[in-house]
Amino acid sequence: MITLPLRDDDEENDTYEAKMLLIGENGLDGESLPPTPLRDGALELQKYNISSIESTVVIRELTSQGLSFQLWPAASTFVTLLDNYRRDPSKSPLTATLLSLKKPSPLNILELGSGTGLVGIAAAITLSANVTVTDLPHVLDNLNFNAEANAEIVERFGGKVNVAPLRWGEADDVEVLGQNVDLILASDVVYHDHLYEPLLKTLRLMQLEGKRLIFLMAHLRRWKKESVFFKKARKLFDVDVIHSDVPQESSRIGVVVYRFTTKQPNQNGRIVSC
Repeated sequence: MITLPLRDDDEENDTYEAKMLLIGENGLDGESLPPTPLRDGALELQKYNISSIESTVVIRELTSQGLSFQLWPAASTFVTLLDNYRRDPSKSPLTATLLSLKKPSPLNILELGSGTGLVGIAAAITLSANVTVTDLPHVLDNLNFNAEANAEIVERFGGKVNVAPLRWGEADDVEVLGQNVDLILASDVVYHDHLYEPLLKTLRLMQLEGKRLIFLMAHLRRWKKESVFFKKARKLFDVDVIHSDVPQESSRIGVVVYRFTTKQPNQNGRIVSC
């Protein structure tokens, strides 16, 4: 996992961010196969072991196409947590959140900023859930590829993966998706500061009256400016840390998994914690 020092400036470029965000040589368990180039030499296939089901997930990266087509560190952490939850829920930091949903039928999960779709696909498998993976329209072809590549294993374990466009902050996109969502997931989505407000607006739009919204986000802090996002988020949500990775060698901080739950108004109309 590659982690560079925190920065204060806003002059990030794709090359720098790619160095900051990519997983690197190792996969989820340190034994990922090396990228496999296909005919045109531009495609990379990664196989990730999900030990709780004794099987693998295949993910295509298109590293030359930009950040949305690559695997990021927080996705690795999230998938490991999902894998460990399926193996032994009694020891998982996800258990309290999942039990609080109190839903016997398959969970309806929405993933924001899915990128390659690894986390959403893993969630569909390990939780036997109906998962909608979303991203910008130009990312959907690769998302569809990965969803279809893993469709057999997802179905075998009682899950389902749908692919849909979602532009953050766009009410029309949220309306098309619908609000029948039990849980929202995301990983490494807080890095461009101009997207903080659209991301929070999307979460607000997903909120159903009378129903608590729960959002789990895996995040690796890189810039001090990210504190602005969390300051804004805490005005709308109770924000708790449910898991922290041990920092990698030469790193000051590891991936942190946050739980956001909507605050509810009291009888006086004031927002209070759930």
